[in-house]
Amino acid sequence: MSEKKSKELTDMSVNNQIEEHRQIILDGQTKGTMGKFVAYARLSGPGWLQSAITLGGGSLANSLYLGVLGGLVFLWLQPMAMLFGIVMMSAIAYITLSTGRRPLGEINTHISPILGWGWLLAAMMANLVWSMPQFALAVAALRQNLFPGLLGPEAMPEFAGKLIAAGIVLAIVITNVMIYISGSRGTKIFEIIMKLMVGAIVLCFFGVVVQLFIAGEINWGAIGSGLVPRFHTLFSPAETFLPFLDNLDGTARQFWSELIVGQQRDVMIGAAATAVGINMTFLLPYSMLRKGWNRDFRGLAIFDLSTGLFIPFMLATACVVIAAASQFHAQPAPGFLGEIDDRGELIQPASNLVGPYHDLLATRLKREIGSEAFAALDEDAVREQSTNLPEGDRAMAAMLVKRDAFNLAATLEPLVGAKVANYIFGFGVLGMALNAATMLMLINGLCYCELRNRAPRGWTQRAGSLMVCVGVLGPFIWTGGAQMWLAVPTSVFAMVLLPIAYIVFALMMNNKTILGTDMPTGGRRILWNVLMAGSCTFATIGSLWSLWSRLGWLGIILFAVFIIVVVT
Repeated sequence: MSEKKSKELTDMSVNNQIEEHRQIILDGQTKGTMGKFVAYARLSGPGWLQSAITLGGGSLANSLYLGVLGGLVFLWLQPMAMLFGIVMMSAIAYITLSTGRRPLGEINTHISPILGWGWLLAAMMANLVWSMPQFALAVAALRQNLFPGLLGPEAMPEFAGKLIAAGIVLAIVITNVMIYISGSRGTKIFEIIMKLMVGAIVLCFFGVVVQLFIAGEINWGAIGSGLVPRFHTLFSPAETFLPFLDNLDGTARQFWSELIVGQQRDVMIGAAATAVGINMTFLLPYSMLRKGWNRDFRGLAIFDLSTGLFIPFMLATACVVIAAASQFHAQPAPGFLGEIDDRGELIQPASNLVGPYHDLLATRLKREIGSEAFAALDEDAVREQSTNLPEGDRAMAAMLVKRDAFNLAATLEPLVGAKVANYIFGFGVLGMALNAATMLMLINGLCYCELRNRAPRGWTQRAGSLMVCVGVLGPFIWTGGAQMWLAVPTSVFAMVLLPIAYIVFALMMNNKTILGTDMPTGGRRILWNVLMAGSCTFATIGSLWSLWSRLGWLGIILFAVFIIVVVT
């Protein structure tokens, strides 16, 4: 069959499917609220794809460290960031479904080609950068939690174990993407797979919280208070650290306070960035157009984002924050302060925490004795002098050492046993990483099609998707004691790019040439602009803060230059 004939048959199938779906919506609307709900639930899809990417290694890492650093006081952050993101995603859906056209051409023609191409290239950059930690986490889950007897360090050399595990992950991800690219039936199968995996992720981490609740280790009152925003944590340590800081002398207190605040800022910004990343803003319009949705599906789109994106994200991330807070926050990692177990034996620290713990103490020692004196010490002398620092310093280092989801799995062993704990976290982490890696590959295929000005299908889309195979290098590059922490600075990088997308779509929502009679008017336009202004402000503040913390005035100047270039 010729390619032209195949395309005609595919288009005919899509048109028939659109009419069928439109009729389902109309029939559901005649049956009241419940009928509409059932119809929308039956047809949802793009929102679940958004969940698949946002519930990745970044969300897991940032949720974990929000719990480690702030306990439950940061529970409000990710839902608020997601609500801001859903406002902009709803605007993107409204614009796309009203026009029926791919956004990049509209942006380049009617808004600014600099913003248009900046949005595209920023999304591609995010895809490539983000792919590495996803593969690294997936490989770690296979080797440490799920199949340590086959792929772990005791079963084979580390390089060989990583290579085999990475090959397995890559094969699964490529298969998922090729199913989606194959056509309408493949798209439906792919969306079902993503829904099941997102549901499994939520159940895994919800199960963790249930186990902790049964063990009496969760304070529900503190969970409620954690939903109240606390912006002062951008400038001061979480209150639960204060009793420990008060026991330190002036120099030590200043050092640990600055360290805690700096980490809190990074994690807060990273968590906000991973709620809705710039590459997610690229995926949404193209996934809706691929399904053949148009203006009749705008209500479904908002429902889809609310149920398929917000609810799973809020449940999964909240469960990780709660679990991490209950097990790690303001609690020294066992084994560093001479603790004794029930049998009277000295507790040994987790092997992945030893290096980061001594690095923290070495940094503290450098502040204490000065850079010149520190540079004169050899490695053994640094280790000896840093471990002889006062107990208060050693306790703070043990509290702040970078723990990860695999350490959290170990804390559940007394509750459910080592095997169950490893499987719960192994499947949760693996599901998150596989979903995110798959979606990054899919998004990059769409980006590459736009870069080449080709329809999103065929070998152009496949080639763009396969670019993200570079992520398979992640397990060999992203190494260290707590690999998950490396997802946090990556999230901060993503936050720098996010305002590009938000500002672009806010401008499109107010462009009469683009939307025509579909442009909101009167009170609806005011409401849209108030909500979008809040989202754009939130993203811009996060971006500027990220630039300032990394580059100082140079970052602010670069941001200003970019704005000037766009305006002129």
